[in-house]
Amino acid sequence: MPDLQIQEGQPGIAKAALFGLCPECGAKTLFAGPARFSERCSGCGLDYSGFNVGDGPAALLTLLIGALIIILAIILDSAVRPPFWVHVVIWVPFTIAMTIYALRVSKGALLAAEHYNRAHEAGRDDVA
Repeated sequence: MPDLQIQEGQPGIAKAALFGLCPECGAKTLFAGPARFSERCSGCGLDYSGFNVGDGPAALLTLLIGALIIILAIILDSAVRPPFWVHVVIWVPFTIAMTIYALRVSKGALLAAEHYNRAHEAGRDDVA
C-alpha cells in the first residue's frame, strides 16, 4: 500500500475536496465549472486530466441524495400536507444544489487521494 505523505503546503484530502483546492499547491483551481475539473492548475501546473475519477461518485450520490430527499418529503407531507407545487418548489432546487455540491466534494476527494497515493492505471510495465 502506498505511503500517504502530504508535503508542506499541500492541503489534506478533506480540505482539498471541500474547498476545491489543488492537491499539489493548495490553490483554488480544481474546478472550472460546477462539477467539472479544470485542465490544469494555474498555480503549479499540475495536470488534472491525468487523474481517473470516473463516474463512481455520481451513482452513489444519486442513491443517497434520492433516499434523503424522499424521506424529507414524506416527513414534510405527513406533518403539514402542503400542495404538490410546494414540494416542487422546495425539493427540486434542494436536490440540484445537494447533488452539485456532493459531486464536487466526492470528485475532489477522489482526485486528491489519487494524487497523494500516486495512483495510476495499470499498464504493461506494471505486470509482474
